[in-house]
Amino acid sequence: MLDFLTAGGNLPFVVALLMVVMLGLIEGLGMVTGFSASGVLDEWLDPSASDAAEVAGYSTALDRFLGWLHFGKVPALILLATFLLAFGVVGLSVQMLVHGVSAFTLPAWLLAPLAVVPAFGGTRLFGSFFARALPRDETQSISQEELVGRVATIVLGEATAGSAAQAKVRDRFGRQHYVLVEPDEAGASHAQGSQVLLVSRDGAVYRCIANANPALSP
Repeated sequence: MLDFLTAGGNLPFVVALLMVVMLGLIEGLGMVTGFSASGVLDEWLDPSASDAAEVAGYSTALDRFLGWLHFGKVPALILLATFLLAFGVVGLSVQMLVHGVSAFTLPAWLLAPLAVVPAFGGTRLFGSFFARALPRDETQSISQEELVGRVATIVLGEATAGSAAQAKVRDRFGRQHYVLVEPDEAGASHAQGSQVLLVSRDGAVYRCIANANPALSP
């Protein structure tokens, strides 16, 4: 078994599983020291849209992908550990099957990219389950009305009258929500990457104005 695990083609998958163990140890140590690796990772994966837009305009794709993985609803450290675990298990399972049939293992450069796809799929599936299974404390449950008065960042499209854009906003507990926004003022428009203040809610759409107060941030 040891010879199988140390085979060159299995290296990325074994390393992925070891990283899961390492992340667990880091988070366990953080519970003692007060350092939250999960919180640091959440912040690192959530750059401001205006800054990200300056870096080749990748913010929209990143936000949509993270949203697809349920980032903001599930801690990023859990999603990362789930991806690494799924990647490692998928890769080693395929290698065990191939090895059982042919006594060889596939090269890592061939199998690793293929294992990424089911690993992301598994991460999304687990994220969806975990987001629903998380205990919903009354102290941390909010109504959609409570987002009114908070600053949001437009991440997809341009908000104009009759044409909503997608924005992300954090509630008072720091959880991220994706909402639809339209200008509250006639003739106004808000471009992707701009910060807006949510002033009212009309069904599924929030009315917004430009955030003129630099002291307020998303």
